[in-house]
Amino acid sequence: MQQKTAAVKADKASPDAAADKATKADATDKTAKPSKPDSADKPVKPAKPAPKPKPEDKPFASFIQEDLLPSLTKSLTEREQAPISLLLVEGERPVVGGLCWMVQAELPAGRRFWLCFESDSITSGKTIALAESGSDPSLLESFLIDEKRINQALLESRLLQRLNGQKWFGGN
Repeated sequence: MQQKTAAVKADKASPDAAADKATKADATDKTAKPSKPDSADKPVKPAKPAPKPKPEDKPFASFIQEDLLPSLTKSLTEREQAPISLLLVEGERPVVGGLCWMVQAELPAGRRFWLCFESDSITSGKTIALAESGSDPSLLESFLIDEKRINQALLESRLLQRLNGQKWFGGN
């Protein structure tokens, strides 16, 4: 209590000191930037859930077997070309030889195709070979060479487009 009384007496004793304090406070208020509202005033935003991993980010064999082959089987079946066999194999590349990963398929009427990957990555160089019934493939073509980003939809759509170009789907 005595300290409060002493402070009050000191302010009464020097009215100029009180006026100086008021002037300094006004100057500080003019130059001070407005304070930002406390974060307690804002509603808390819930954390965004982690984005769902893309199928293409899976290991190569898992992606091909779990995502691409079932989707491709469905698409071929919708076009009345249900695959007799559709496999991921590592073996000798058709026509030119050399070890590679391949999506190897046999379709009705004995038609076959090989979608070859230079390594176990969907972004590696790709080639395709086609063979009509009773013949061996004789030509190896580059496949998706200009694409920067390779994903399941692109692989599937371009493969179907290439098979359609061969007139393997009826009615075209």
